[in-house]
Amino acid sequence: MVGQLAPVSEEPVGEEGSEKLGKKKASPFRELILHRLPQFFQKRPRDGDLRVLLSVLGCPLSPVDLPPLPRAPPSPEVSSRAQYILRQFRATTGSAGVAGKVKSVYASGKLKMATVSDEHRPAAGGACYEGCFVLWQMVPGMWLAEFVVAGRKVTAGSDGVVAWRRTPWLRTHAAPGGARPLRRFLQGLDPALVAASFSAGEFIGEEQVEGEECFVLKLAADDRTLSQRSNGATEIIKHYMLGYFSQRSGLLVCLEDSQITRLQQLGLPPVYWETATRSYLGDYRPVDGVMVAHAGRSAVTMARVGAGGIARVGITEMEETWVIDDVAFDVRGLSAESFILPEEIRGS
Repeated sequence: MVGQLAPVSEEPVGEEGSEKLGKKKASPFRELILHRLPQFFQKRPRDGDLRVLLSVLGCPLSPVDLPPLPRAPPSPEVSSRAQYILRQFRATTGSAGVAGKVKSVYASGKLKMATVSDEHRPAAGGACYEGCFVLWQMVPGMWLAEFVVAGRKVTAGSDGVVAWRRTPWLRTHAAPGGARPLRRFLQGLDPALVAASFSAGEFIGEEQVEGEECFVLKLAADDRTLSQRSNGATEIIKHYMLGYFSQRSGLLVCLEDSQITRLQQLGLPPVYWETATRSYLGDYRPVDGVMVAHAGRSAVTMARVGAGGIARVGITEMEETWVIDDVAFDVRGLSAESFILPEEIRGS
């Protein structure tokens, strides 16, 4: 549709569109990001596979908005099980000492993505796409992410009010319902953001994750929030996230989220997409006194469900591994101008 921005989709995209962007002057930090992203030359991948991988794994968002970051360290008083778990997490990671003080975060790294199987090719493993990424974040809610995978580039960002994404196959998308944190910063990359986000969560029990006894905290978007994020033919039915915090170390070792989206096209029965992502975090190392996860892996199961939400029409399984090469806090010279909305959204 001309003149209408599609929502940021975390599900497979439809027909490939063309994007013709006018030249514009980039900020110094955008230029730096572009130059830091090397191009990966390899045999041309299956476009369909890569589009699905980048759509689902590239730049997913948190299910809940970020609460205001505390200007001072949290109170030592504990009134709930969830607060106790987060107090241990802050102490273990060192984020209690930087809460409200660190203004920005930078990270770069490498990743690999693969479609393990899908409804048409049950043994689809083996096609692995390599790439790299650069992430910038400025509190409270501004961030910018750029990915190059198998020669394809995806860019996403937030100016603190609106989140957006640009891909080679669709126009620039704006996310309805306001800005949210990028999920990748919650994958152990920014412990202060993890603690702030899960401060709104609830304790739901204990569970073992790969032999590690963990406390489980849950974040869920309420009905009003889900309604604000729905747009046109796309309705988000459910979106929640679980954080698994080790009872032994206090660290976040696993992040899981689940989302159900209803797609309704004119004259056709509704189709439901159920996406479940489970990310395992590790290789925690200190950066300026803060423990940061430098590696991880994600497993995704995405099911397309027919009318009534009962019969599963098709299932796709995907995997991703990533390694963080460089992390820095309080990036000198980074400003709000580095997170200005794209021209297509500003003019809408």
